[in-house]
Amino acid sequence: MTKVALVYDFDKTLSTDDMQTFGFIQALGMEVDDFWNKCGEFGEKNNTDGVLAYLYVTVKEMRDRNIKLTKEYLNKCGENIEFFKGVETWFDRINKFGKENGIEVEHYVVSSGLTEIIEGTKIAKYFNKIFACYFAYDETGVPVWPALALNYTNKTQFIYRINKGIFGVRDNRVNEEMSHKDRYIPFSNIIYVGDSATDIPCMRMLFKYGGTAIGLYQPGTKNEKYLKDLIKRDRISFAVKADYSENEEFDTIVKGVIKKIKYQSELNIFREIEIQDKKD
Repeated sequence: MTKVALVYDFDKTLSTDDMQTFGFIQALGMEVDDFWNKCGEFGEKNNTDGVLAYLYVTVKEMRDRNIKLTKEYLNKCGENIEFFKGVETWFDRINKFGKENGIEVEHYVVSSGLTEIIEGTKIAKYFNKIFACYFAYDETGVPVWPALALNYTNKTQFIYRINKGIFGVRDNRVNEEMSHKDRYIPFSNIIYVGDSATDIPCMRMLFKYGGTAIGLYQPGTKNEKYLKDLIKRDRISFAVKADYSENEEFDTIVKGVIKKIKYQSELNIFREIEIQDKKD
């Protein structure tokens, strides 16, 4: 079966807000804005990448409050995350639609959020692979260092990993030349779903190479105008309301892209047969 990859950012793309706002920050006795301001101040003071700054502040604030930060604790934080309308039924519905059209749909997360929190959510079981930040832990189960940090530019490497089927983060073969016919999922069969400027490098790259980039917005927010403007600038394919319900705009667009990929795959088969006949 032809494969299609749906690649999602997580915060404000699947979840209605940043994953840390669903209990994690509150458990620190902090207001949401205070936590992110502290991350920004640390980054500014130490000239630190924003993602590394929030990972540092996460560990420091937990330690300062004598709260043991473990994988299990972070998994638990994922249980309370709220999702946009239709998300919890989306995966089964679109997988079924894909199969009915001879398409195998795979789902991936490429996010600057925390893998451990995402793994604790009720939708984690649907992802073929989660590419997000995570910690290295000592023998007591406490974080000692960021093992992986994804910011808005290095997220693009994980699109290549999906494209080439090289999923191990330490596998440097992702940088080696590979024939397009040997790639796991062609760029044209990848649909990226994001919500903000941090997703633009991935969106722009896919748009350039024939894939589909969908920007999701919450109506009435500044992101609505921002994403719609990106369409005019040829940086994304679509900008739609964040609603995964059946027959809503997002659902209709993704199904349309899947059908397009199906027809293109069938035409490619005919073309290959004709080329082979000429060789014979």
